[in-house]
Amino acid sequence: MANEPVEEIPAVKQPPGGPGAGQLFRGFLWLGLTGFGGVLPQAQRMIVEKRRWLSAEEFVSLLAVCQFLPGGNILNLAASLGARSRGAFGAVAALAGLLAAPSVLVVALGACYQDFEGVAEVRGAVLGLAAAAAGLLAATAFKIMRSLPRRWEPFCVAAVCCAAVAVWGCPLVLVLPVMTVVSLILNRRTAR
Repeated sequence: MANEPVEEIPAVKQPPGGPGAGQLFRGFLWLGLTGFGGVLPQAQRMIVEKRRWLSAEEFVSLLAVCQFLPGGNILNLAASLGARSRGAFGAVAALAGLLAAPSVLVVALGACYQDFEGVAEVRGAVLGLAAAAAGLLAATAFKIMRSLPRRWEPFCVAAVCCAAVAVWGCPLVLVLPVMTVVSLILNRRTAR
């Protein structure tokens, strides 16, 4: 059993310059429809593993930039990937796909929730969804960590960032610039 061949996902042939605007719209539309509680885990799977629009390393690099920018990480990622592939039109296509279905669903669910928020079962369901979303986020973090270089520096930077924000309550807006500088210094030392 240990010697059985691992089935590989076939590479999807991409047009020059990456996915087209239609592919971006459809991919992010599906992502918006299927990603409840945060779509970053599904985005990584779709972009890297299924559609092969980016390698794991390219995804991590683009996500790092997107996390540093203001706004939602997935929105920044969609716009950045779209712009990288097809310029401004690609960015608009990816964002439109990502936001179309969830916008309609949020308005409809918001209207329903307003009528039923006092029901204990509804509150329990919402708490269960929140726990599932936290699990998905943790799974994505572990997947991303696997594509980091196998050196101690990236893992130390990640641990200090987590501790600073989650344990010590430091504001993310201060932690990110400081740890970016630390990361650059550590990377420069190891690159020599």
